[in-house]
Amino acid sequence: MDSEIEKPSAPRWTFAAFREGAVAALPILPGLAAFAMAYGIVAARKGLSLADALLMTGTVYAGLTQMVVLETWPSQITLSAGVGIVAITLLVNLRYVLIGTTLRPLLHTSPAYKVYPALYLLGEPNWLLSLRYHANGGRDPNFLVGTCAIMYIVWVLATIPGFWLGAAAGDPRRFGLDMVVPAFFVAMLVPMWKGPRRSLSWIVGGTAAVVVYMLFGGYWYVVAGALAGCIAGAFTDD
Repeated sequence: MDSEIEKPSAPRWTFAAFREGAVAALPILPGLAAFAMAYGIVAARKGLSLADALLMTGTVYAGLTQMVVLETWPSQITLSAGVGIVAITLLVNLRYVLIGTTLRPLLHTSPAYKVYPALYLLGEPNWLLSLRYHANGGRDPNFLVGTCAIMYIVWVLATIPGFWLGAAAGDPRRFGLDMVVPAFFVAMLVPMWKGPRRSLSWIVGGTAAVVVYMLFGGYWYVVAGALAGCIAGAFTDD
């Protein structure tokens, strides 16, 4: 009689891993704070109150999406405008479907009631740190939670000085703050570098995003670039 294949046991969610994740996220916090301040500045210039800005940043918690939504923020909220905002948020956040999928090796043996709250706070920096943690042999999902917790706190709190600055400083482009978002995402590529062959997916994804943006405009380029990069990465992965 064949013996049953043992199922992998659920990992322990330890405080040590939580602390390790929080410490690993520390070098990212200055850039994250600058990103959050840029959001606060734009929110102030769009006429949002501080309470509105904090409510959006605390519930949506998706930096790129928040910036995109504010770019299209209407002068008056109507039903059609609200539907449009929800549609844009959904479209831009579709990238998290792909990002979350890649974390399955770290999370798949954990119960859903622990996994999904953690995924609610997932962002690109948490994702990159968790992938590296798993690649180095880490198996405790609480590492991800530790990165998420400290980044969420900094993200929300840094919105406040950004909002005050935006209300007082005028056009943020005078100070180069419009470059904070692209610089933040470019900097995140550094720890992902694994040689020229693996960077092919970056080139394919970036090219696809540019082409789709030039042909169709809007924000479909975010999804197109992510899908093209994933497909290219699948063919170049060992």
